[in-house]
Formats: sequence, structure tokens, C-alpha cells
Amino acid sequence: MKNSIIICMILLFSISYSQTKKNGTIYEEHPAIESAEKMQQAFIAGDTVALKSLLADNFKAFNGMNSNPDAKGADKAAMLKRSVFWKNNASYLSIERSGGAYPDALHYKKDNKDDNVWVQTWDQLKGVHNTTGVKLDMPLHRLFVVNKDNKIERMITYDDGTVFDDLRAGFSERTNGTIYNQHKYINKVRRMMAAFENMDLEKAYSYFDDKCTFSSLEMPVGENMTLDELKESHKGFYENFEITSIDVVGYPDLLHYEIGGNDMTVQSWWNFRLIRKSDKKKLVMPAMYTHDFNDDGKIERSIGYYSTKVLDSK
Repeated sequence: MKNSIIICMILLFSISYSQTKKNGTIYEEHPAIESAEKMQQAFIAGDTVALKSLLADNFKAFNGMNSNPDAKGADKAAMLKRSVFWKNNASYLSIERSGGAYPDALHYKKDNKDDNVWVQTWDQLKGVHNTTGVKLDMPLHRLFVVNKDNKIERMITYDDGTVFDDLRAGFSERTNGTIYNQHKYINKVRRMMAAFENMDLEKAYSYFDDKCTFSSLEMPVGENMTLDELKESHKGFYENFEITSIDVVGYPDLLHYEIGGNDMTVQSWWNFRLIRKSDKKKLVMPAMYTHDFNDDGKIERSIGYYSTKVLDSK
């Protein structure tokens, strides 16, 4: 039985091994890789002289994310114009190898009568569009077909097209909802702040959803507190400070966004007038808040913009 199992394993290994077949060589270093990387640097530099020398006369560039079967691609002349456009319309352009990645050159044997080499690259494209200010910072994967003269005949690009959607949208104006200076949610924020001023804490906390999250500029990005944690942190504040008043600065706004799921956010500005109990020193702490409301009319997220260093003033 044991011998039968061993024979079967040998046969399976032989079958699987016999199904593999080499079809060329992969190179880590190759003149075709140099041509591809030189081409990319010439493109972002607007160096059309160098770019022209690196592209074959029959060059075509394709968008790998375009499913149109009739796409003809961009020819050499169009590529030179694109290079000039980006040079004139974007700042801080750079293309660098993605961390830990490096290009490969693939020299296929089968169906390669022209003796071409395929180069695949993984890079990071960065820059800022001069007019819209849209930031480019995205992965860029490209395939190049390089002929035996080390000139590029074809380029296929895979990138995040949504970035370019934002760029194009930046040339037009559009609204994104409505701003209110009077609204029932603004009234709720004012009533909540009045409750805190008068130490009516049960009422003040009732305006928040039980799952509300709280964060501030003084907290690490991505970190927040629960409602229970907020209540606990407030205890230390009340032990050391007396609130004389919380005064609105200007007036609150409610932003009813159209994009992003019909969100409603109240932003407001306040001066906290305090007395430090240890030395009776009067302090004023400016604060700005954003309060996001859920469909039940409860605050589901609160972000505070203030500096508690004011509380340590001498």
C-alpha cells in the first residue's frame, strides 16, 4: 500500500512537471527597461526631444482601463502634445518606482517574430494641477512593448481614473446642498451649549446618540472617544474649572450636503468663559465645533477645534 502511494505521488509530480513549459526570459536589468524609464521621465519633464527619440514611429498609447474595443490609441504626435500639456499645466510632477517594486523585462520566445521585449513597471505618480489644485498621488502600472532598436512601440497604462474626474470637475462650478443660518438642528446645538453652561449635564448629554463619537485637534488622527468616555473626561474639567458663560461667536451654520448621503452638519463658534478654581484666574477659551446629525435628530459625531493650553495660562 505504501509503495502504491509513493508511485502515485511520483506520477502526479511527473504529470504536473510535464505541464510546465518555458516561454522566454525575465530580466531584472535590460536596455528595454532603461528605455521605458527614460521615456517616463522625459514625458513629465516635457522633454519632447528625448521623448521623440525614445518612441517608435508606429507608437501607440492605450488606456488599460478603457473597455472600448474600437479604441485606436494615441499616436506619437499626440504623446508629445500630452507631454507639453502636463509640463505647462501641472507642478511638482514626478514618477518614481513604488516602494519595494522594480521593473521587469519579459522576452518571449513564442509568437515573437519581431523579437520585441515587454517591460512592466510599478510606479507612483505625483503632482498638483495648476488650475484646480487637484493633487495627483496614485499608483501607476504600465506595460511597454520595446522593439529590437530599443524604441517603444506600445504603452498600456493602468491608473486611478477617478482622480482625473475630480480634475475635470474642478473647471466648473456646482453647488453641494444648502447652508442654513436658522434651523431646528442649530436650535438643538444652542440648547445643548446652554445646558452645559448651566451644568444641566443630563439634558446636555441627551442631545447625543448613544453611539456618538467625539474627537478633537488634540487627539491623534483616527482616534475618538465614546459618550461614556467623554463624560468621564468632563469630570476632571468640572473639578478644576467653573463655567461662567459659553457665548456664541457670530452665528452657527447648518450645512445640508447634497453629495455624500444627505448629511447635515452644524458648525459653530464659541467663547468658553471660565474661572480656574485653584487661583480664581479668569480665562477665555475659543472653540469651534462640528456636530453631525443622524436621521433621528441626534448628534452622531462631534469634532472640537480648540487648544486646552489656554487653561494653563499664568
